[in-house]
Formats: sequence, C-alpha cells, structure tokens
Amino acid sequence: MSKKNMFLSDLMPVNKAQHMISSLIKNIGTEEISLEDAYKRVLSKEIVSLLNSPPFERSAMDGYAIRAEDTFGFSENSPAKLKIIDTIGAGQVSNTIIKAGEAVKIATGAPIPKGANAVVMEEYTVSQNNDLDVEISIAPGENISPMGEDIETGDIILKKGKILKPQDLALIASAGYSEIEVFKKPKIGVITTGNELIMPQKNISGAEIINSNHYTFKSFVESALAIPTVVHCFDSEKMVEDTFETLLESHDGLISTGGTAISKGDVVVDVTEKIGEVLIHGVALRPGKPFGFGIAHEKPIFLLSGYPVAAMVQADVFVRNNLYKMQGINITPQYILKIASKKIPSSLGRTDYIRSKTENRNVKPLKIKGSGIIRSMVESDSYIIIEENIEGIGKGEECNVLTYDSLIV
Repeated sequence: MSKKNMFLSDLMPVNKAQHMISSLIKNIGTEEISLEDAYKRVLSKEIVSLLNSPPFERSAMDGYAIRAEDTFGFSENSPAKLKIIDTIGAGQVSNTIIKAGEAVKIATGAPIPKGANAVVMEEYTVSQNNDLDVEISIAPGENISPMGEDIETGDIILKKGKILKPQDLALIASAGYSEIEVFKKPKIGVITTGNELIMPQKNISGAEIINSNHYTFKSFVESALAIPTVVHCFDSEKMVEDTFETLLESHDGLISTGGTAISKGDVVVDVTEKIGEVLIHGVALRPGKPFGFGIAHEKPIFLLSGYPVAAMVQADVFVRNNLYKMQGINITPQYILKIASKKIPSSLGRTDYIRSKTENRNVKPLKIKGSGIIRSMVESDSYIIIEENIEGIGKGEECNVLTYDSLIV
C-alpha cells in the first residue's frame, strides 16, 4: 500500500494483517542445550522419562524400617519390643534382611531394606542401645515412598512447546536428563531511526529527543524470550539499507522504529521494498496506523512507528506473538470481560486499543491521548479492545480487555 493511501478507509483490517503475518512466520530450528541453561527455554519435543523416580522404595521419614505386623495390637501402654540391627543414612544401602522382631534405623530418603514393609516415625519410639520400643501400631506401606511414585520409566512427563519453569527442570532432571532439545531463541535486530534521537543525558538542546525506543524494544524483545541487537540509524536510506542487510545476515528478523511516514519519504519502507517485499503498509488501528511489514531474505521485518506509544501498541498487536511463534510458542491472547466505567467513543472500520486501568469488575479508559505520551503506558495496566465493527462502548456496558501481564509468558 502506498503512502498516499495510508490515511484512506481501505487500510488493512487488524485481523487480516495479523493472519497474514502469522501465516508467514515459522520456527527457526532446534538445538541441544545443557539443563543448566534451560530456564524459560521451549521444548522442541516431548520428554520421556528414562528412570523411575524415586528409583527405589525409600523412607518418607526419619525413623525405623520394620515389619508392620510386628506392631499389630501394640500401643503406648504396651509397646512392641524390637532389636535394632543396622543403621542406614542418606545415600547409603543396607544389605541386611529384616526378620521378625527386628528394626533398622533409617534416614529420610534412604532405601528400604529387604524384609521391611513400613517405617515408624522416631517420635513414636523409645530406644536404648539396640533395644527399641514401638508405641504405635502401623499399617504395611506406612511412611514408604514406592519406586516410581513420582514418575515411571517411559512416562511422557512434558509436552513439546512447554516453556520451562524451575519445577519443570526438577522433573526433567529426575527423569535422567542433563541435556535437552529446545527451539532456538530468535535473534532480532532492532533499528531505531531518526536524526533527532540521542541517548539519555541531562542536557539536551534544539530539537533533540531522548531515544526511549532503544530501551523499550531491547526489553520488549527480551520479554518475548528472544535475543536483541539494538542499532540506531540516521534518516539516511544508505545507512538504513546497509544496517538492514548486515543484521539480516546474522539475525532471524528485524524490528524498526520510525521512518514509516516522514516528509522526505518512508525510509524503512523504501529500503524494505528495495531489498525484499513490503506486504503491509498502513492498518486500521488506533494508535498505530502507520504499521508496516515486509519480508527480505526470507526473514520478517516489522516496521513500527517512531512514536513510543503507537510503537508499543503495534508491537503488542503484531510482533510479540510472532516472536513467540518463531521459537515454538503458540499463544492466543486471552481477553477478559469488564464493565466500562464511562462512555468510550470509536469509529466503525477501525480497531481501537485504548489504554485503560482495571478496577475490580470495572475498567476505566485513561484520559491521556496521543501516541507520544509514554506515561500513559505506565499508568495503565490493560487495553480496552474495540473491534472495527463496533461504534463505541456505552457506560456500564461490557467490553473486551487485554491485560499487559497476560501478554508476557
């Protein structure tokens, strides 16, 4: 779509743009990594347990391994009289075979010796030298964790596509793995553009503007579990083209900010068209109409606005899920229903993402307007979504809300 058409009513609908982009995104391959480095990585195949866990019958308590039948009918007033014949500490094994009237002192987690079928807690015993009084009657199997109680050899314990949490790593380790296969993390080049942009400093002059997009999109890419490389370019077609080409050689995709609608030409759009193909330029979205998307060297290029808020919205709408998809994560945004605390106007034919604040069952749209008011993204916690076929929302009506927290895995 050419620049002159960007402000006409035939801007590409948001849903159509989302589906088009998603259809072109593929995962970027797999790799073997150490379990040490596997936190928040994504499994590329299911994990099948190599072991039983626990690998043997073990004691669930500190106490004494015994034959349960030796305690039947006994109590505190009439304790069972047993002989202690051995001691098993954690990490130790006893070759003793327990017979009638015998006991083995045992630590939590130690293997149950042959002949024993229960463990009596130390609190219910009195010992002196090798003599043991058991002051309770216990049942067979009591305080014993059976072999394979947690997982058994051959169990499918985790499915492909799982984003690994600390407890998942514990389970994988228990299943016998020190290395696993995961999807590769996409490497994403982030290019901020604009002659006016400078890095943070106390004193600025003239028309200089702090380059907040540098930090926004470095952390945005990281929040999507990908690896960013951030570069700044002036509004020079040659500089932008050289940067795009260099980054595309070693990265899996690009995100640019700025240069999608400037007076001297759409620099990043023109460069993308020169080295590849622009498939989208302009969407029926507020804020974020001047969004572009292209393909070059079979890699995706997301062309975002230079205005910080518009760029953040565009990234949440069009980029985040596709960075997930590149590494095998398939997530559908989960909307929740809230009651609008005031009337919210909108226009047919356009999808609105309205910065809002949830308040129990209600949601309140922020009064702040404009695509450069970064503070509005901090003071809000969600978007109210008004689809293109809805002409506003009345006070007290239900509306779809997408919380910021729900976007991050």
